[in-house]
Amino acid sequence: MGDPSGIGPEITLKAWKKLRTSPEYSFALIATEQALTSALKDHTEIDVKCFSEYSPQSISDVFSDALPIIRLPNHVQAPCIDITPGHPDAAHAQSIIKSIEHGVDLVTSGEADALVTNPISKDVLYKSGFTHPGHTEFLGALTEHATGPYADPSLRGPIMMLSGGGLRVALATVHIPLKRVVSELTQEKIINTARVMNAALKTDFGIARPRIAFAGLNPHAGENGALGPEEIDIINPAAHLLRSEGLDVTDAQPADTLFHTEAREGYDAVLAMYHDQGLIPVKTLDFHGGVNITLGLPIIRTSPDHGTAFNIAGQNIARPDSLIAAIKTAREIADNRLKYAG
Repeated sequence: MGDPSGIGPEITLKAWKKLRTSPEYSFALIATEQALTSALKDHTEIDVKCFSEYSPQSISDVFSDALPIIRLPNHVQAPCIDITPGHPDAAHAQSIIKSIEHGVDLVTSGEADALVTNPISKDVLYKSGFTHPGHTEFLGALTEHATGPYADPSLRGPIMMLSGGGLRVALATVHIPLKRVVSELTQEKIINTARVMNAALKTDFGIARPRIAFAGLNPHAGENGALGPEEIDIINPAAHLLRSEGLDVTDAQPADTLFHTEAREGYDAVLAMYHDQGLIPVKTLDFHGGVNITLGLPIIRTSPDHGTAFNIAGQNIARPDSLIAAIKTAREIADNRLKYAG
């Protein structure tokens, strides 16, 4: 359900309205009674069907007529704390975390095909004692001992990848200040990320021989060291080693010429060296329909490529495009993993 004070519950209701006639995208919302009651205030025309346990057949049976809800038990709900859209409260942190954990349990057990997570506020969770840097890292910890298509530990994530507008971009460094990127960008990190990307592009996207372009860190990819040594000392040696393993990767390319239409025809995905270097192109090409995909997990996890949007929560103006794209991408990956395994 994500943070119930954000737009997650609202866009879930809107996504169901768009997808209810497409049974291949059937899903259930894992939520508390409070989150459901709050979300339905502006959507009285929507029918819901509540379940205390997940049943794929039951979900499929009701999906065209009602939004299936998997209710979290009362003991994880915040007693006497109302949900006010746009006003996050740390009192709801436990139910937010439990909804994620329950979703992971359903996928690791094989009962569900994939997990799609609505946006959370890390600040809300931090105030409750949450110790993980973010959603992605939490999912990595929850699935650390689960089995899946990445038995080789060198191919395990979690790695964050964004897709949208025909572009796929994974990140070598994620949520860190820009001044720390240079110190944390290592050959080992680049090599591990590229290996996970390569494996995921095969298993999850059906690309037999993935082509991965490396973005340079510095302007003009360092211009032979004149604008910085990281391409020569870190990125290109990592690319050389990966090519010796058989991966199709480039040396560092100037990031300012890497994302235009003609350039995108030459690769299947980009490895960006820092957060905004990768996310700005994706969000420029498809601001409303981008998808956050976690690579290298034994489970399938996607998410809308936006935050909780507390500033518009409760106004019934949030667009569900990104959540719908995340649901469709999760279905695509699930189908591709079955083909790859079979």
